[in-house]
Amino acid sequence: MLPLIIFLSVGVGVTALIGGIALALRPSVDNTAEDRLSILTGAKRPPGAKEEASLLTSSSLDDTKTLAEQLLFKFGNISNMMAQADVRMSASKFLTICVLCAAAGAALCLVTPAPKYLIPLFALATGSLPIAWLMFKRKRRITQFNKQLPEALELLSRSLRAGHSLAAGFGLIASEMQDPIGREFGRAFEEQNLGISLDEALEDMTIRIPNMDLRFFATAVLLQRQTGGDLAEILDKIGRLIRERFKLDGAIQALTGEGRLSGIVLLALPPSLFAVMLYLNYEYAMVLLRDDTGRLLLGGALVMQLVGALVIRKIINIKV
Repeated sequence: MLPLIIFLSVGVGVTALIGGIALALRPSVDNTAEDRLSILTGAKRPPGAKEEASLLTSSSLDDTKTLAEQLLFKFGNISNMMAQADVRMSASKFLTICVLCAAAGAALCLVTPAPKYLIPLFALATGSLPIAWLMFKRKRRITQFNKQLPEALELLSRSLRAGHSLAAGFGLIASEMQDPIGREFGRAFEEQNLGISLDEALEDMTIRIPNMDLRFFATAVLLQRQTGGDLAEILDKIGRLIRERFKLDGAIQALTGEGRLSGIVLLALPPSLFAVMLYLNYEYAMVLLRDDTGRLLLGGALVMQLVGALVIRKIINIKV
């Protein structure tokens, strides 16, 4: 049983490593058009503009940040990711959980017959689990928000045609629709009731939900306030555009389904066979870990697995 536990732990570590490298090498989705939308909505500062602190979007003042929060800022804006995932936890507490998970992985390697040089891999595997959970929850929440956005825009459009104000439309979305879009529009509605301008409320929402369609909506609202126009008709057009793109995304997912399944099978087959070998003939399989040549072969296999994962991901990742 212990060899199987060791193998599963190593497999989790390799999977986390491959996923981390793939995410690190993932090209940014921001392009020139999205940058302009971000600048118009205030979610992104223009080049050379002076950065201003926002008490609504920052978790704490710079001079009161703990060492853990400063370290998190160095490794990426985890606080924004936690807000986007709706994780109500301080950044320092999240970092502490990651460190404790890594320590638990290292301790697991020490109490099992696993080779001691696998301690960093065990620590990496377990320490990355909270980050993987955070990214999964963030992606799921943003995806759910995207699916609700067309209906919310149509509801807001009908509210405007009925003679209600834009702020009242935000309140209607908050009361009639479920989370996460109901909570986000409700937060924007409450911010306006507290005296914050609509521009700042929309800016905060585009930071919490990094979505291009939401930036289109925010840009349309800001431009309509400056130049005038039929905002209800614009919202209807944006909603139809989002629905059409959803249809195209569904067609692409159907066409690339075979490639995704093939990638999963090809990536899962080698570690699965190694697990079977460990179970059937432990001493025979452990030669790969004990012998220098075997370790070189395993290292080469991991590199090829990583390259294969990146190539398959590149093939099936079609931008719309």
